[in-house]
Amino acid sequence: QVQLVESGGGWVQAGGSLRLACAASGPTFSVYPMAWFRRAPGKEREFVAAIYWSGAMTYYTDSVKGRFIISRDKAKNTVYLQMNRLTSEDTAVYYCAAGTSTRPVGSERGYGYWGQGTQVTVSS
Repeated sequence: QVQLVESGGGWVQAGGSLRLACAASGPTFSVYPMAWFRRAPGKEREFVAAIYWSGAMTYYTDSVKGRFIISRDKAKNTVYLQMNRLTSEDTAVYYCAAGTSTRPVGSERGYGYWGQGTQVTVSS
């Protein structure tokens, strides 16, 4: 059983930065990506970024390209999301997810394990 625990959320002013962390315990599938999704108030959950444990490939949704950086520490079994130049549009609950099947990286169907979510609030 895989467990994912997110941390690092909080409140920040627009233009500021936050770093989220997702600690994974249990057997993760190294052939599948780890990802961050988010759900903003009144909206559906959406893909944010993904990375393979090899670190060779990373993916971002257009709205965060150039501002967010996804990375991983294999030794710590932890995935990070560095979020810079935050805006009120980034306010959401952020979820870490572990891939379990072959799907496009942005598809929730490819992720069988989810964390509980961490709230990010950006004040303008």
